[in-house]
Amino acid sequence: MRGMALVDIPGSKSITARALFLAAAADGVTTLQRPLRSDDTEGFAEGLARLGYRVGRTPDTWQVDGRPQGPAVAEADVYCRDGATTARFLPTLAAAGHGTFRFDASPQMRRRPLLPLTRALRDLGVDLRHEEADGHHPLTVAAAGVEGGAVVLDAGQSSQYLTALLLLGPLTRTGLRITVTDLVSAPYVEITLAMMRAFGVEVGREGNTYAVPPGGYRATTYAIEPDASTASYFFAAAAVTGGEVTVPGLGQGALQGDLGFVEVLRRMGARVETGADRTTVAGTGELRGVTVNMRDISDTMPTLAALAPFASGPVRIEDVANTRVKECDRLEACAENLRRLGVEVATGPDWIEIHPGTPRGADIKTYGDHRIVMSFAVTGLRTPGISFDDPGCVRKTFPGFHEAFAGLKGEIAG
Repeated sequence: MRGMALVDIPGSKSITARALFLAAAADGVTTLQRPLRSDDTEGFAEGLARLGYRVGRTPDTWQVDGRPQGPAVAEADVYCRDGATTARFLPTLAAAGHGTFRFDASPQMRRRPLLPLTRALRDLGVDLRHEEADGHHPLTVAAAGVEGGAVVLDAGQSSQYLTALLLLGPLTRTGLRITVTDLVSAPYVEITLAMMRAFGVEVGREGNTYAVPPGGYRATTYAIEPDASTASYFFAAAAVTGGEVTVPGLGQGALQGDLGFVEVLRRMGARVETGADRTTVAGTGELRGVTVNMRDISDTMPTLAALAPFASGPVRIEDVANTRVKECDRLEACAENLRRLGVEVATGPDWIEIHPGTPRGADIKTYGDHRIVMSFAVTGLRTPGISFDDPGCVRKTFPGFHEAFAGLKGEIAG
């Protein structure tokens, strides 16, 4: 019997980013408990500070002095680093204020798409200009408040486009009616709606149309739950080693859809127990092949791809076209690295199929993507000789990942 481990996972990146937006937009001072401290979230907080919001930070809590009227400065230049939520949410927040605000980002983030969101903002009357390639950073918002009204949005590339508009809605003068023509990663939208509710705003929904009332947000004290996407690597570690991992703070009431990854592990043969406030995964010595649609939990696609060679049959992951426009083309990055490890892989526009094999050691090409590093660390639990060309890119969401994973390996993998 392998060992058991209790793993404390850092706070959710997705929830921390939404909480920072909501806190900045709320009337009063909001206290965020156990926020994620990482490059992405520090970049978001720094961006708020550049816009004139007061953000006080201690190791365990952040306090944000909200400004429903928008940024406290008339002009600002904001660098969004690698953060997609920062780069998409902050221009939307700034649009509700008054002033001229320029946003730029890292070369990696400059390549990532933004056009469906900026089109929607322009349709709402926002003066927004892209400086180079249309639909990409850098961009400038000449903000004069947002009246509101009806808008149509394609969120088939990223649910963050819809989240940004939903969060903006209460800051408009008349509210928003957002009709969505396509949507990926729908559980992330449910996180947004639940968090807006916690800050005093109830969003109505009729089919594919979301009705967001005006009136603003109320400041509150908000606890950030652990990051379910990050937890997936530790749950996968249990499944591939035969050990047992328990993550407190993620249970039946969790907001994050990515906790659904444990159901994939259950289908493959792992034992899963989800309690009120914790989830446990134990490996059973069996990992079956599986065909799974991961459209709604696509951030965990690389986790499944990295453990797939150890299954007894092929693992086919479908409906994940949106993973091609993340920090890198994650679908191709997974395929390339699995082939480096000697594993047979096939891919299509929105799918990847991995055949059983015995991976050999190799240097993983990370493309600067934190999820590629953390996923293939799982493979490394049963494959000596795996290294990474950029191991430090995990600072984006989990600066202490390598130390935590090494400790886990000592506890459960023998």
